Amino acid sequence: MKEKLIQRYKRSERINHWIVAVCFVLLAISGLAFFYPAFFWLTGVFGTPQLARIIHPFVGVVMFVGFTVQFFRYWKYNFIDKEDIKWMKSVKTVLKGHETGDIGKYNGGQKGMFWLMTACMAVLLCTGFIAWRPYFAEMFPIPVALLFHAWAALILIAGIIVHVYAAFWVKGTIRAMVEGVVTQNWAKKHHPRWYREMMAKNAEAEREKGNKSS
Repeated sequence: MKEKLIQRYKRSERINHWIVAVCFVLLAISGLAFFYPAFFWLTGVFGTPQLARIIHPFVGVVMFVGFTVQFFRYWKYNFIDKEDIKWMKSVKTVLKGHETGDIGKYNGGQKGMFWLMTACMAVLLCTGFIAWRPYFAEMFPIPVALLFHAWAALILIAGIIVHVYAAFWVKGTIRAMVEGVVTQNWAKKHHPRWYREMMAKNAEAEREKGNKSS
């Protein structure tokens, strides 16, 4: 029996997501190499330490631009409501595979991750520009900027690890970011309010299509 699918992400959204993801990996590798001597060997991924140092800030700008596109695309879906609070309070139940609450496009955990990423990105951008030699190095206290940059990066890395784990743990989630679709059963189970909204939208589109053809 053919699966009934719902589109969750358009191609442009998926491309943007993977650009940000690749940039994040490159920045995490080079950033860890710069801040922690035990990881300095990771600069070999870029060829030389000097090349890694040159590439790092430019990749950071690309990631920030990509994330900014995501922010303005998704911010309106990420305001936390009472159903999200219910979800957060029942996270142990959720971890057992039983969803709680009338969840919209994103659940409480995803919304929390969205705002955490937004805050970390803002800190990384500001402190990154301050530390970007030779352009801004003489204008601000570099050690303070680097300290906040490192902490924001570590928090973001930890958050992304949780994000990736959750994507694999909730079966069907990876498909959304690779193919752009999810099954109706997946949507009904994990995001019931969003499922109803999409089904109503699809039904309305079918009615309009029928009216135009008649």
